[in-house]
Amino acid sequence: MSPTTNDDSATAQPDPGLIDDFLAYLQHERRVSPHTLSNYRRDLNKLSEYCREQLIGDWQELRDHHIRAFVARLRRNGLAGRSLQRCLSAIRSFYNYLQREGLARLNPAASVSAPKQQRALPDLLDVDQMARLLDIKSDDVLSRRDWAIMELMYSSGLRLSELAALDLNDIDLADQTVRITGKGAKTRIAPIGRFALEALRQWYKRRAELAAQGETAIFLSRHGKRLSARAIQERMRQWAVKQGLDKHVHPHMLRHSFASHLLESSGDLRAVQELLGHADISTTQIYTHVDFQHLASVYDKAHPRARKKKSG
Repeated sequence: MSPTTNDDSATAQPDPGLIDDFLAYLQHERRVSPHTLSNYRRDLNKLSEYCREQLIGDWQELRDHHIRAFVARLRRNGLAGRSLQRCLSAIRSFYNYLQREGLARLNPAASVSAPKQQRALPDLLDVDQMARLLDIKSDDVLSRRDWAIMELMYSSGLRLSELAALDLNDIDLADQTVRITGKGAKTRIAPIGRFALEALRQWYKRRAELAAQGETAIFLSRHGKRLSARAIQERMRQWAVKQGLDKHVHPHMLRHSFASHLLESSGDLRAVQELLGHADISTTQIYTHVDFQHLASVYDKAHPRARKKKSG
């Protein structure tokens, strides 16, 4: 197929047949999924339309500045970061194909990166909301259990799966630590705060009322077996309603709150990373969000060079 030239500027557009050839190659030789093929076709058709508007009549004429302008337009039109990354991937793959076929010398998308996608901030409970959730007055056996669950999760930053998997020998009350088996079967040791220690002691006094013979799980269902993650989620939702919180509370929210509150107080990102069991510190950095206006206010009030001079 011969590419369209720029002789007629009103109809200048790169050869759309090459997109068909590329997609056929992906389908038959690379066994790409129909969903990916559909997305790639849509992305490349958008690029083809952009070329028509810019009077670019040959795929070889595209340069990196064209691709950047094209991506910027998609972003202005509301395309999300992940979709922009997919679009760039489609363009890079297309040009890799054209280069192999001898139909393009350069890959104009090779050096272009999608704008960084802003990560959504985790939903948190503030300190007062956390205190309200944990202010459990009921002393029946299930309430004692649930209090210990929530105190421990908030005290030590456990994932839901980690908490549900805890056995009796994973907690050392004397040493005030919990041994956690996290993602990838990696083990870490986390401290247990005094409120969680008290809640655990109260639960241990009542645990025998539910425990089936030989059961080693710390947290038990009313039938005496290990409490499931789903049951923990549901109990936490019920407690949030009972305690008058106006938001949907889920177990991971307690882990988020643990990390955020600890980081606010200590500023030690590495320590929080270790306590959470994050392999990559970039995952922990999501908790470094701070209200800049609050910081500015503190600075204005506290810094000797920032305080306004008293008029006199």
